[in-house]
Order: sequence, then structure tokens, then C-alpha cells
Amino acid sequence: MKSVSTPSFRSALSDTFNRPLRSLRVSVTDRCNLRCQYCMPEEEYAWLPRETLLSFEEINVLVAMFTEFGVDKIRLTGGEPLLRRDLPTLIRLLRQQAPLDDVALTTNGILLKEQADSLYQAGLHRITVSLDTLRPDRFKVLTRRDTFDRVLEGIEEVNRIGFTGLKIDTVAIKGFNDDEFVELIEYGKTVKGEVRFIEYMDVGGANDWAMEKVCSRAEILLKLQRVYGPIEPIEENSSAPAQRFRLGDATTFGIIPSTTTPFCATCDRSRLTADGLWYLCLYAKHGLDLREPLRMKDFATVRDRIRSGWQHRTDRGAEERKALESSRMRGQFIEINELRQDPHLEMHARGG
Repeated sequence: MKSVSTPSFRSALSDTFNRPLRSLRVSVTDRCNLRCQYCMPEEEYAWLPRETLLSFEEINVLVAMFTEFGVDKIRLTGGEPLLRRDLPTLIRLLRQQAPLDDVALTTNGILLKEQADSLYQAGLHRITVSLDTLRPDRFKVLTRRDTFDRVLEGIEEVNRIGFTGLKIDTVAIKGFNDDEFVELIEYGKTVKGEVRFIEYMDVGGANDWAMEKVCSRAEILLKLQRVYGPIEPIEENSSAPAQRFRLGDATTFGIIPSTTTPFCATCDRSRLTADGLWYLCLYAKHGLDLREPLRMKDFATVRDRIRSGWQHRTDRGAEERKALESSRMRGQFIEINELRQDPHLEMHARGG
């Protein structure tokens, strides 16, 4: 496919709540080599057909058009993105796009030791590693895989090679890992990584979510304060999902409180699936098809769908889910049978 020329101007595109289009999460595969209970606990799913997956050149062309409307941050996701062969090739293409200030990647870390150097050489800016426990037995129960040591080795390799800005994402689950928060903070210090605790979210439907399993921001802070004493909130003018805090020794950490304290009002991110559907919200049940006009080389239609889609965006999915609590209707988001009919409805297909 021939590359599409990018106009010299960049449009400041805002939605109906005046939220700008700034951050795009790009899924490169719906496959994963773990089976985490909170994401994709079943062994088999309805996978996206291989022929529908976007090529690296197609992804690069779409990203170029997104930058015309203000996107300057890209995060490569999956499934597990390191399962996509030759991923550094895509990173090199993206790094040639001047409007992009940040090209990052989220990974479970299993393949990171082998690939960290090639990712660094390709120009990847930052890496986030998902790590929910420091106990091998719990890791195996949660993921149904015995690969805990490989994740730690991958994190060590990230530091050895010279990446900075490492983040460690931990889904906080009451009754499972809520006794490890201090251990995780201390581990983060040893690997120069900022830990971010994520409230257990009720996206998808195959997961085992229940409100009583959510460890809230307030509960996380209370557990940490009992050990570290006063914790200082960091005031930032940022649309990033994490609220950041500082300990007495200057160690920083974050909490992403999407379940109990949604941040929909400032959300500037959207998601592109590996087969070219564009979702305006993690909770959205329908996406806009960008692949069809892209493969027809109808770039005007692609741009129109991006422009119109964002300008008419009304999504406040996390707030709507939160509002259901008052009527005790906050249960399973999507029934399992629906997921088998449409693989896009699960979080692993749209980049989490």
C-alpha cells in the first residue's frame, strides 16, 4: 500500500464534551500467551481472522491520519503485542512520524528479555509491564501459566538495556493480591519502575468480576499509609488515567481508579483493534470500521469517519457503569454468549 501524505496542519479535534483526541491505543494482535482471570480466563476464544489483521504499513497509514487530528501519543497493545512478529518494524515506521511525541508499549513481559534490545534499537520510548503479584504460586493461579521468572527477567533486561520511564501495572484484587501492595512498591524501587495500581474493572464478560473484589483507591491508600505514613498527592495538569502520589522518600506511584472514581471527563484516548475497528471508549459495544475504506484506498472516508466519530463522541462508559450501583444493577457487562459471537467485545481484542 502506498503511504498517504499528511497535510502540514494539525486539527484540534474535540468531542461533545470538549475532550481532545490525543492518545491512541493500537492493538497489534488479539492473541495472548497468558490466561489471566480478570482478562481472558478461557483457553479458547473466537479469534480475529488472520486476513482481517492490519499490516504494519496499514497501521502506519492510519496513525498518520490520526495525527492530523491531534493524536501525539501511541501505545502498542494486544492481546500480547510481543506475539506479533517483527514488531520493531512497526515501531521504526511510527518513529518516522514527527507529530508523535511518545510511542510506548504494554506487555506481560514473558517475551521481553528476548526482544527488549530490538525494541530499544527501533526507537520505542517506554515500556509498561503488567505484574499483579510477586509470588510465583499466585502468578500461576492467576495466569494459568508457569512463566513468572521470565517476566522478572524481562524487567531486568529493560533496565540493563537503558529504557527509562518503566511502569509496572498491577490490577488490585481484594482477597488476592491486596496484601502485596507494599512489596510491589518496594520491588518497583529496585527496578526503577513506577507501580500503578488499577482498580479491577468490569469490562468484557468472561472475567470473574464482582464489586466485592474491587480494591478501591481509598483502600489502596489506606494500606500503604499504614506502612509509609503520610502520602502526598501529586498535582498535575494531565489527562493520564493514573492519579499519582509521593511517599516520604520521594518514591512515586499511581492509582487508576476507573471503577470507583471514573475519569471520563478528561479521557482523550481511543482504541484501534488489530483488524481496524476504532472504539471511542473501553466500554463501547460498537466500533467504527476504518479497515474497509483504508483497503479501498478511500482515505477521504477514513478521515471523515475519524473526524465525525470523535466530534460526535458522547461516551462516558465508566461513569455510566458507576451510576448503575445505586440501583444495584452493576453486574456482568456482557454475557458470555455475546462474546463468542463478537470477539471485539472482549478487552484483549481492543487493547485493554
